[in-house]
Amino acid sequence: MNPWQSSAPGGWGRIMRRPDWIPAEVDLSRPSAARVYDYYLGGSHNLEVDRRMAREAISLWPDLPTIMQSNRAFLRRAVRYLVKRGFVQFLDIGSGIPTVGNVHEVARRINPQARVVYVDNDPVAVAHSRAILAGQEWTVVVHADVREPDTILNDASVRKMFDPDLPVAVLMVAVLHFVPDEDDPVGVVARIREHLAPGSHLVLSHASAEGRPEVAASHRELYSRTPTPMTMRSHAEIERLFDGFQLIKPGLVWLPLWRPDDPGANQHPERTTGFAGVGVTW
Repeated sequence: MNPWQSSAPGGWGRIMRRPDWIPAEVDLSRPSAARVYDYYLGGSHNLEVDRRMAREAISLWPDLPTIMQSNRAFLRRAVRYLVKRGFVQFLDIGSGIPTVGNVHEVARRINPQARVVYVDNDPVAVAHSRAILAGQEWTVVVHADVREPDTILNDASVRKMFDPDLPVAVLMVAVLHFVPDEDDPVGVVARIREHLAPGSHLVLSHASAEGRPEVAASHRELYSRTPTPMTMRSHAEIERLFDGFQLIKPGLVWLPLWRPDDPGANQHPERTTGFAGVGVTW
């Protein structure tokens, strides 16, 4: 099935125009995990090939869009919390495509001077991000892997963007469950922490089988067929990722329970199958 052709009734005979937001080097013949995530969030930076993949995943797990939206809502709440406490430097590792209420949008509603570095190892996400953010002041996109934190933090763009004497908000939202145990995710976070000024914060969310064990196996199997297989971890294992950080209240909790805008709205928070927390290092 050719994604350059229309999916309108009557077949695939009509060639569609490449959208303006898609850089020329991006292959339109394959779905992108970053664009699929954008679809879950209700964004517009996705194609029919991505929507087909997303609909297949949702048929296996109908809660997926709600889970992804809950994860993004946690990111927004955490960013607002930090900007209101004076943070101006944000490092978003595993950022995907910066659409639908991402870090720079949320932060700059409160402080227009907020500086944001987006990092992703997916060339599709990086190409889209650079096209979308072209001309945005105090925003850069870095192509790097979360498993190489020294490369990220010593990148010339990062060093130019950030004041090393000021604390940084490091966001690792829904990324470390794509780092297998053999790549030592605890060590990855520890190496990032070594570069941070005192008072820096870690914003982290992570998938877990706790709460929904009956769907965890099928979800892991689904992701095992992609280039980014998933490692779900227990609450205790995720808490270890905060070694060297002090968790702030309410601690490591189900995604919707981290400082919710409406505390009474979350009747079944365990259905999000993910934990979230924010920690500070001194």
